[in-house]
Amino acid sequence: MAGTGPRVRPGFLATGGPVAVICHGGWILIDVDAVSGRTITSWPSMAADFRNAGAEWTDQELAVCTNGLFPLISSRKPDDLPAFCTQLVASLPR
Repeated sequence: MAGTGPRVRPGFLATGGPVAVICHGGWILIDVDAVSGRTITSWPSMAADFRNAGAEWTDQELAVCTNGLFPLISSRKPDDLPAFCTQLVASLPR
């Protein structure tokens, strides 16, 4: 997957569909400049990375941000998977 980050933005983020990241998965969004002005959560060691990229980082089980081009769903760690999965499924078109 190395080197694929920059291709994600025009191919997927612009569609407006939900984007979901957990743990360290948000780094790809930082790489494509897709977190500025967004609220996000992640593994705690990434807080400074998100803040430096212009995001509002929060330490909670689930963060849902609809302020932007696409709905952004994020969680911190595998223990948060029940809430993360429930929200992701609810966000998908039926």
